Amino acid sequence: MSVFFYNIFIQVYLVGIRVAALNNPKATLWQQGRLHIFDALQQWANGVSKYTKIVWVHCASLGEFEQARPIIEKLRLTYPSSRILLTFFSPSGYQIRKNFKGVDAVFYLPIDTKKNAKQFLKIVKPSLVIWVKYDYWYHYLTQLKQQQIPVLLVSAIFSPNQPFFKWYGYLWKKMLQTFTHLFVQNEASLSLLCAHSLGYNAILAGDTRFDRVIDIANNMESTPALIASFCQSHTVIVAGSTWLDDELALVHYARTQPQIKFIIAPHEVDNARIAELKKLFTSAVLYSQLTEYNANAQVLIIDNIGMLASLYPLATVAYIGGGFNASGIHNILEAAVHAKPIIFGSEYHKFNEATSLIALGGAYSIDTALQLEALLNKLLSQPMLMAEVGAINKNYVYSQSGATDIIMQQVRQIVA
Repeated sequence: MSVFFYNIFIQVYLVGIRVAALNNPKATLWQQGRLHIFDALQQWANGVSKYTKIVWVHCASLGEFEQARPIIEKLRLTYPSSRILLTFFSPSGYQIRKNFKGVDAVFYLPIDTKKNAKQFLKIVKPSLVIWVKYDYWYHYLTQLKQQQIPVLLVSAIFSPNQPFFKWYGYLWKKMLQTFTHLFVQNEASLSLLCAHSLGYNAILAGDTRFDRVIDIANNMESTPALIASFCQSHTVIVAGSTWLDDELALVHYARTQPQIKFIIAPHEVDNARIAELKKLFTSAVLYSQLTEYNANAQVLIIDNIGMLASLYPLATVAYIGGGFNASGIHNILEAAVHAKPIIFGSEYHKFNEATSLIALGGAYSIDTALQLEALLNKLLSQPMLMAEVGAINKNYVYSQSGATDIIMQQVRQIVA
């Protein structure tokens, strides 16, 4: 792809967003969130002393924010006088974290044009930029390179099917070469970069998500009394970030095992999804309607965002959703850190932690509701096996920690 065609793509994308915004709430948020954004950025920057260093952290969405958060917290502790600017591309991240107190400002990233990139950098004047995992934008990255502003790519992971390693990937290779350092998650990524002469500035650091889930687990608040009352001494299956296909696999087992409690936290919590769940699990109670009088229900549906990580300690077994979608499974580490056996669907192969835990014997993949039933019956009938499987998962998470400290070593050399 050439810069000419890239610019056409950006303009087509903008038109597509405007059309989608007519009836798509996320597209509407994406568009409205960028209105007058440079005025808002300038107003924020006017309140920052010209002698103050600004660190700009960019995340595509919420998942990447979770990878950035350990670094943000270390930055705040190490450089309390600096200012941290956080940007998101997606409404999914911005809407949930727009009031995050760990940074000084949160904005959408203006669409990637040369003019926007120049204006953004002229206003913000960052001393350091931290780009999380991916979300590569040509004009921002090349402008940063031209202005000799250091840019770190953290928690990066690469696979052979990416355009960096294809004959048509010139523009992508150029973007990759704008980074001062590439902090990759695994040996495979490092080897791939080196094989294509792109690894001269790559460092094997690991994934900061491991540091994040350990921190969450160590600082978790006590279980809400009503949820504790719902669980009592029952066997509990916590199903996190589920989609309809996941729930169709679970509902069969729920109907045949009325003594087992289910906590289901769907990936989307809009009215349509909650109505879909209520239709499937007809006697379920919503968390927003949970009281001491209906806590004896078999199924609890979590109809909010942000509770999931605190639910996994309650699980006997954790089921992770997304494994029947092409995009793949959601975060399994939040369950693994609590030493829980983990089950998910068949679309998991592009997630390093999932393939690793399956190889180690800590996680299981299923294709059908019948396979799920057989696996749950096997696990729940063997407490010793569940304990062994859970220990594998917890040990794996702790063995992979430390990426944040490796990244911060390089940050100290740049910011000092």
